[in-house]
Amino acid sequence: MLKQELLEMLACPENRSRLSLADAELLGKVNAAIARKELKNKAGQVLDAPLDGGLVRDDATILYPIVDDIPMMLVDQAIPLNQVR
Repeated sequence: MLKQELLEMLACPENRSRLSLADAELLGKVNAAIARKELKNKAGQVLDAPLDGGLVRDDATILYPIVDDIPMMLVDQAIPLNQVR
């Protein structure tokens, strides 16, 4: 998992707001939506692999995936959370 020092240095590349680790409940909902093929990133790609973790923007509208312990910090890879139920 991400070290606290690294987490404190990261910011949303879109609006520079703070990020925090997604909790288990949110990650479970995201992975369930991925399993149902209902989740797209900002580039419009349907996600097909479950996430190891995620970084949530302070306004709780965007999640940046963590894959193999590496945060995917490109705006196109961000996942709009309004798709998650």
